[in-house]
This record gives sequence, C-alpha cells and structure tokens, in this order.
Amino acid sequence: MTLVLTRTILLGESLGSLTLLAGFLTRFTAASLTFIMLGAITMVQLTHRLFMNWFGQQQGEGYEDHLLVMGMAAALLITGGGRWSADRGVAERIAP
Repeated sequence: MTLVLTRTILLGESLGSLTLLAGFLTRFTAASLTFIMLGAITMVQLTHRLFMNWFGQQQGEGYEDHLLVMGMAAALLITGGGRWSADRGVAERIAP
C-alpha cells in the first residue's frame, strides 16, 4: 500500500469519526467508511473467518466488526444525520 493511500485512510478514519460525532458531512463520511471497511475486508481480513478469534483456534481475527460498521454506515446513508446534526443547520442556512 502506498504512503498516500495509508494517510488518506488514516484521515478518513480519524477525522471521519469526528465529523460523524458532530453530524457534519454525514452521508459522505458514511460512504467513505463503507469503502474503507470494504477495502479492509478484501485486502486483509478475507483470508480469515467471519467471526472473531474467541478461543485462539485460528490465526487472525474475523471481519464481523467491519460488517457492523458497514451496516451502521448504510443506515446513516439512508437516514442522514438527523434533527440535531450540523448538516441540517447548514442546509437550513443555505436553502431557507
């Protein structure tokens, strides 16, 4: 993986979670987190099983947490940030 891609993923994960907490750029951040998790599953986790290594029987960890993040991101893509999000405040100021 290149350095540029690594830094982009790092920024997407860290700043993306902060923007989700603030409710700013909710749908964009949810879509980017979906693609980041899909990339993590296909590039790293797909060789391991679905579930976590609870008993130490397999070599790596599963990818069910990635699927959970993708499911939450899909819900945010559909519903948006909600009533108290910064997205709604920006939208109300732009188009009254």
